[in-house]
Amino acid sequence: MTTTAARAEVPPRPTFAQKVMALPSRAAPFFSGPVGLAIKIFLLALVNALAVWAAIVLADEGKWAAVAVLAVTTFLIDLAYLTRRALPLKFLIPGTVLMIAFQVVPILYTVNVAFTNYSTGHILSKDQAIVGIKGNSLAPPPDGKSYLMAPARDADGALVLLLVDEDTGNTFVGTTEELRPIERSSVEVDDLGILSAEGYTLVKGPELVTLDRELTAYTVPTSGDAAIRPEGLDTAVELAPTLRYQPARDQFTRIADGVVFTDNEKGSFTARSGEELEPGWKTNIGFANFDKILHNPLVRDPFLRVFVWTFVFAFLAVLISFVLGLLLAITLDKPDMHFLRTYRVLLILPYAIPGFLSLLVWQGLLNDDFGVVNKLLHIDVPWLFDSNWAKVSVILVSVWLTSPYFFLISLGALQSIPTELKEAARVDGGGPWQVFRKVTLPLLLIVVGPLLIASFAFNFNNFGNIYFLTGGGPQSSDQTTAGDTDILISYTYKIAFASGKGQDYGLASAIALIIFFIVATISSLAFWRTNALENIR
Repeated sequence: MTTTAARAEVPPRPTFAQKVMALPSRAAPFFSGPVGLAIKIFLLALVNALAVWAAIVLADEGKWAAVAVLAVTTFLIDLAYLTRRALPLKFLIPGTVLMIAFQVVPILYTVNVAFTNYSTGHILSKDQAIVGIKGNSLAPPPDGKSYLMAPARDADGALVLLLVDEDTGNTFVGTTEELRPIERSSVEVDDLGILSAEGYTLVKGPELVTLDRELTAYTVPTSGDAAIRPEGLDTAVELAPTLRYQPARDQFTRIADGVVFTDNEKGSFTARSGEELEPGWKTNIGFANFDKILHNPLVRDPFLRVFVWTFVFAFLAVLISFVLGLLLAITLDKPDMHFLRTYRVLLILPYAIPGFLSLLVWQGLLNDDFGVVNKLLHIDVPWLFDSNWAKVSVILVSVWLTSPYFFLISLGALQSIPTELKEAARVDGGGPWQVFRKVTLPLLLIVVGPLLIASFAFNFNNFGNIYFLTGGGPQSSDQTTAGDTDILISYTYKIAFASGKGQDYGLASAIALIIFFIVATISSLAFWRTNALENIR
């Protein structure tokens, strides 16, 4: 008996899960001593090293205010972690830094870009644009010289151009800084071109092919503003400027006809006729992008068309998905139904599969030439290539993806409603429809209402459904950037990155801000309205 009692008092062995749960508490003492201090010092050293590197980069660009902010921030972080006080701050700092880096900074950057002309042709600073205009103005003069050319490397490995004047036979070496004559005897030339040069290594083979882009931008300055530029891989020509820049007046003058190009305060040098020099530069233009959305027909008309469709798409996708999900939840809210778990699993499969995969599959299924849908139904419907059918397809596929979500939340909400309330309504003479409308639906909306608003906001910016299914197409009849199924977010994406007419980041950022305020306003009004449902409780 004594032996049996002793065995009964032996505690059971901990399970694997219990051992895993106990690891943090066992590891805490280990990391709270010298090991933890060493790790903390190492991480702070990394932070300070990163801060020093960032300060050097910022100082090199002359951004001294940012350097000061960086220095103060780094000092405060070091102070917080090297002192025994401010324990809550030690936990708040990582989350705050990540929030600033990944949320606050992108938002502030978007707001800043929305008030600029940042776009194709306007990405440089003004000084860089002036240099670019000077380079673009170079053209062969009537009496310009031509040279045999061979790209080569000097003793330091820098790229240079070996040049032979085709008229005089004089030899030169050209760099981005100067044109320097060299001894004719040090250069070997035949009918095929320059073969070698003393002190230089000619670029040949695959490396020569890869230099094509670099050679296109390579210029050798000569007298005045003239320059020599490669034409292909074995020829160079002398170029003379067609424009003259006057720094005192901050203007360009075309040498041929005297036309003056002045700063239009919008990031370009323009003439009175409206002719514009390229490239321009990035500059602040105030509310010009927003004014373009309101008053420029080429932007306003497609924007309004896309906005209306965005609202219709988001509203119908949420409404139909909710109704369908609720009907399925009511149908399957029967504990005694056979194969109930199987039905529920099948219904939530679309929600479990990654959305982009489902969209790509549906893109193939709805293809009007070889899609399974048309073949099975023996129809010929251009699901993705007709304006109206493409919109129907986008809504139907969105409903297919979203209804399992509303099925799950509606089923959970239905099961949380006390049965006593329904029974009391039936005792009072209420029919099934009255019980649903007066009792079930109001109580359901208390739970589902905020989720409906969140789903509307999500579908208002549901870029994936549009991009992967139709790409915003088909092309609209007005031949603008916006396709027939584009919503505001995909339209913004096309303006910023995928427009064939160039990228306009400033206009895209302005539209992004408008989208934010639209969604914020609609969501705020909807949440304010749903507060009335709380009185039901």
